Amino acid sequence: MNYLNIIKNGIIKENPTFVLLLGMCPTLATTTSATNGMSMGLATMFVLICSNIVVSLIKNLTPDKVRIPVFVVVIASFVTLLQMSLKAYLPDINKSLGIFIPLIVVNCIILGRAEAFACKNGPLGSLCDGVGIGLGFTLGLTLLGAVREVLGAGSIFGFALLPEQYNILLFILPPGAFISLGFLIAIVNQFKKA
Repeated sequence: MNYLNIIKNGIIKENPTFVLLLGMCPTLATTTSATNGMSMGLATMFVLICSNIVVSLIKNLTPDKVRIPVFVVVIASFVTLLQMSLKAYLPDINKSLGIFIPLIVVNCIILGRAEAFACKNGPLGSLCDGVGIGLGFTLGLTLLGAVREVLGAGSIFGFALLPEQYNILLFILPPGAFISLGFLIAIVNQFKKA
């Protein structure tokens, strides 16, 4: 098993944001800034890596009839740990991501990777899959958040780039998320053809 290819697949060929189009709810809702996008991506990546490893370790102990509920309990445990840590150490990020932190439990990326990869592979391969898919998701959300922040607020990671009169408020609002994502997917598809 080539672990580097597993990581690369998650970033490029199976990118959750631009290729698989998974996790669209947090993708569109939390990317009003590059910081929020990156924070949501890293939070999801933490849960994805941890749950992939645990699922790969308990796959032979879990009966098929209760496999999905067991996966959800594993994922929910790591989301609870993450949310408690964010509340304690990064309250501003916890507040800005709000309800989307607990909703990581039902994120189709995490449950999908547990079902498609972690329950069929060992812990090291599952770790690499979590890192690759997590990095792909984090890069996608950060890029989308950066585009929306630059166009909508004239800044990136909070640092001003453009005068206020050039800001296009539409890109900070929900329609701007759809427009920005559509253009980014089109650009990614053009690079894949080349």
